Amino acid sequence: MSMSGDNKWFTEIFAASGSAFGLAITKKLEEVQSPFQHIEMFETTHFGNLMVIDGVIMLSSRDNFLYHEMLSHPVLFTHPNPKQVVIIGGGDCGTLREVLKHPDIEQVTQIDIDEQVTRMAEKYFPELCASNNDPRARLKFADGIQFMRDAAPESLDVVIVDSTDPIGPGEGLFNGAFYESCLKALRPGGILVQQSESPLIHMPLLKAMRDAMTDAGFADLQSLLFPQMVYPSGWWTCTLARKEAKFDGFRVDAAQNPAFETQYYNAEVHQAAMALPNFVKKAFAEK
Repeated sequence: MSMSGDNKWFTEIFAASGSAFGLAITKKLEEVQSPFQHIEMFETTHFGNLMVIDGVIMLSSRDNFLYHEMLSHPVLFTHPNPKQVVIIGGGDCGTLREVLKHPDIEQVTQIDIDEQVTRMAEKYFPELCASNNDPRARLKFADGIQFMRDAAPESLDVVIVDSTDPIGPGEGLFNGAFYESCLKALRPGGILVQQSESPLIHMPLLKAMRDAMTDAGFADLQSLLFPQMVYPSGWWTCTLARKEAKFDGFRVDAAQNPAFETQYYNAEVHQAAMALPNFVKKAFAEK
């Protein structure tokens, strides 16, 4: 945290890309050391509350809807009839809230290793936790890697990996063994989706993720691009991996006429997010 003029700033430095991002803050609200990570909460001047874990920005009140909606709705409108969903990570509960907007979902199980993240979200982002008591929701605080390893074969329609970066508790969510567990647990036609970092500054990681998904046996991949101001480069992705068959679009009519409101996602945004810039196409084509 640094001082500049009359304001205090929280600045996250992205050393690997020679860049940084900062937000003006009015005060630190709370900090706690959980058994897994250091969690800080700040009040900002323009972005509402801010959650920082191990020095890395996780979410702000102002722009988290971009990430949560794009991690949830594209995959649910791509699957023909999702009923059983698992969220690995997602302790702030924003993705859970978005998934539960879909009335045909029968059950969503969220597994985050750190209960303290959810407790802080309940306190400082209560709007994200509004659906935590939905009868279709099951919140578990456990190891998501082990949960997927133990999951019954062909028991799930969609697995959403709402993880931190591939360091610390999130490291094991970016490798072939984990993807093999997800593939086994998905029903025919099931889809895995995972946040997959910035296409501009994390391309080696994005490519490695895609290769690991393919090597695990997924039939087809689809990376979607969307803005996310508080994350490195302000440009983010999620990657869908389908158990069987190629991706062939999404349920456009359903996406155009949802039974709920969104702030960012709609059918046109979904279609646009599938369009890849030439440098991304080239990178994905390289072996």
